[in-house]
Amino acid sequence: MGQWRRRSQHHQLPRRIALPAAALLLLFLAVSLLSVSLSVPPLTDHLGLASSSSRRSLGSSSRRRPPNSLDGEMDVPGIGGFPGIPRNERVAPIDLWGSKLASNFYGCSNSSGKFLDSSVTTQPDRYLIIVTSGGLNQQRTGIVDAVVAARILNATLVVPKLDQRSFWKDSSNFSEIFDIDWFISFLAKDINIIKEPPEKGGKAVKPYKMRVPRKCTPRCYLNRVLPALLKKHVIRMTKYDYRLSNKLGKDLQKLRCRVNYHALRFTDPIQGLGEKLIKRMREKSRHFIALHLRFEPDMLAFSGCYYGGGEKERRELGSIRKRWKTLHINDPEKGRRQGRCPLTPEEVGLMLRALGYRSDVHIYVASAIDFIVCDGSDAFVTNNNGNMAKILAGRRRYFGHKRTIRPSAKQLYPLFMNRANISWDAFSSQVQTIQKGFIGEPMEIMPGRGEFHANPAACICEKTDIKSVIDSNSRNNREANTNTGISKPIGGPAYPIYTDEEADRSDTEDDPAGRGETIDMEAEDDTLASREDSELEEILSD
Repeated sequence: MGQWRRRSQHHQLPRRIALPAAALLLLFLAVSLLSVSLSVPPLTDHLGLASSSSRRSLGSSSRRRPPNSLDGEMDVPGIGGFPGIPRNERVAPIDLWGSKLASNFYGCSNSSGKFLDSSVTTQPDRYLIIVTSGGLNQQRTGIVDAVVAARILNATLVVPKLDQRSFWKDSSNFSEIFDIDWFISFLAKDINIIKEPPEKGGKAVKPYKMRVPRKCTPRCYLNRVLPALLKKHVIRMTKYDYRLSNKLGKDLQKLRCRVNYHALRFTDPIQGLGEKLIKRMREKSRHFIALHLRFEPDMLAFSGCYYGGGEKERRELGSIRKRWKTLHINDPEKGRRQGRCPLTPEEVGLMLRALGYRSDVHIYVASAIDFIVCDGSDAFVTNNNGNMAKILAGRRRYFGHKRTIRPSAKQLYPLFMNRANISWDAFSSQVQTIQKGFIGEPMEIMPGRGEFHANPAACICEKTDIKSVIDSNSRNNREANTNTGISKPIGGPAYPIYTDEEADRSDTEDDPAGRGETIDMEAEDDTLASREDSELEEILSD
């Protein structure tokens, strides 16, 4: 159970292709990819840790059956607390591979006529340098928000600097991960972007270092950052992650979407490798599931939960937990009842089988950066609510509400605990009921709730006809127009709502006194925060 790092695998690549660290790990996954069926895995004396470390095929992939077919032999008997999952189980009442309502919605992130061109708004001698923080997906949110911050300050943005010194030790720079020229050109009308910091007298201007509170509002930026920018001209903002409020005006929210869903495009080698993996998965079966299991030892240790592995598991997880003196271990059973523990691999399998996914469906078990494969999957299943899960959930909503399944752990817990006392049909029916509102249907989350990156409601519009527009005029929460291709922003929820525990409570929730954070012109970036707290944050960031 050694410490897992993003760059712990080393493989030779053809000399004609030079890929960054992110692509190296994708290549490792391509080589080591195993087909995993949806037959429920057997219990072991070390359930969670054994299941996550030994991925194997659980059934024959040579006998292909169409999705939801009812023929074939009985699945593995006596597993998961049930006497046997019958071969004639009922077809799930939901569409397993997509929402029937998805065609009524589309991404709409174009700016309004009031959003002026950058040639008008950008002011001279204002430069913003951003240093991102955490894992790749956490850094992605920082890049998105950096563009918006530069727009708020009417400043020129220097291409963001990626985090190369934190827990992950990834030396990749922006241009090795993302198409830098596309990024600059796509956003040219929104903000001015340059590749290198400004120079004076042939030397780079020394920036003034500072940091703002988390979820800083536009007014916060104007009050805290603009005065320093006007005086110093070049500002370097460090540890830049979630430093912008989720509560923004519609045009700034749409700018976020243009950056996240259009401007940030992977380089051709990374994109090509991701598409090759997707092709391989589709060769195995018509549809496939990408599962972001997040069942690594570090994640399990941080959760404070136990997973049925007995004393050996307690010793191993306990040893890892000693690395963090600030980690408070709560009652594991209480945490599980509250839905704060990731599901075990067995429980994830039971949930998916109960929803109706069959053993002919293949699963791609994703790591922290298999972004392309997860995005291209027919169904994406996330076992935690980290940055990767949030970004993919929002992206999949924006591009057609593709199935995104998030286990309702709190409601599933008592069902899993009682599964030995109920029939498979009863279990399956209850799982389907519990998961309504957690499977990626349009309007599952009320606009304004949840992290914006997971629920970009301002950038998703609903198609409608003339009659619907007339009927909706009386609703204050909907705006209609009579142009060709009539559209309106999403209104009230038509499906069960879930509340994201990380929804905004305050614009500066970690700075209740409103004093902001320390400004230190001489300090190194990675010493501006507690090393221990920073490491915890980075481990969990993706």
